[in-house]
Amino acid sequence: MKNYTITVNGNVYDVVVEEGASTGAAPVKAPAAPKAAPKAAPKAAAPAAGAGAGSIKVEAGAAGKVFKIDAAVGTAVKKGDAVVTIEAMKMEIPVVAPEDGTVASIEVSVGDAVEAGKVLATLN
Repeated sequence: MKNYTITVNGNVYDVVVEEGASTGAAPVKAPAAPKAAPKAAPKAAAPAAGAGAGSIKVEAGAAGKVFKIDAAVGTAVKKGDAVVTIEAMKMEIPVVAPEDGTVASIEVSVGDAVEAGKVLATLN
């Protein structure tokens, strides 16, 4: 697999391309990387509780962009409550708590691009 970062109309997308899958079409050569300004420094980590990360992971089910943080650190959540909302293909997708707990850390910020399976938050 190859990872590419693509900017379209000011929006940055991280794209993963899987190699080896043949559709019968001629292979397409990837374009050379554009001569662009370097990426901005990574955002500072979101504030976390003094206890640190919890043992229960809240992971993204799909790739997208963090649209909203629904629960703050220290908030008690029940199984199924939205913790973070992801935007993918113009749809808002709530990422919910897998079980009851208290939000121990938020690992992303609004606007961050995330891949499926990325830990967005942790619970205790």
